[in-house]
Amino acid sequence: MKIFLVGFMGCGKSTKAKQLANLLACPAIDIDAVIVEQQGMSIADYFAANGEAAFRELENEVLKSLDYPGTCVVATGGGLPCFLDNMQWMNEHGITVYLEMTPPQLVSRLHNREKRPLIKGMDDEQLLAFIVGKLEERNPFYHQSKLSINAFDLDAKVLLEEIEKLKA
Repeated sequence: MKIFLVGFMGCGKSTKAKQLANLLACPAIDIDAVIVEQQGMSIADYFAANGEAAFRELENEVLKSLDYPGTCVVATGGGLPCFLDNMQWMNEHGITVYLEMTPPQLVSRLHNREKRPLIKGMDDEQLLAFIVGKLEERNPFYHQSKLSINAFDLDAKVLLEEIEKLKA
């Protein structure tokens, strides 16, 4: 079983991937971390050097070319589901889970903005407006997930129980 976690930046995809993988005794794969390792630079630096379009192509390539073990939990980048055929591909190859949060909840969690190229330099008010706008664009993709769940203060065991219900 491959579990793909999707959602806006700051919703906890990387953290929940590690927690779920621990419960399932399987690997956690972070697409952004794989890209950083392969490219030898941060996501922010890659964005600055190559632009968003090149990054989205690279994300697509990494998503589809990884050698996934039989069971694993994959943390995707926040925008990954919204480009090319990524969401369709993930739905065909595993269980997609949208870790949903409200815009104010996301603002409260996004502290280290300088490392995130899309929100670098924004204050809370600008960030809130940005998140509201981006969620309008991205929710049609995120909501194609097989499971949508409120991720604020979400316990990994509860998340696993909800995923298990999908398999039943």
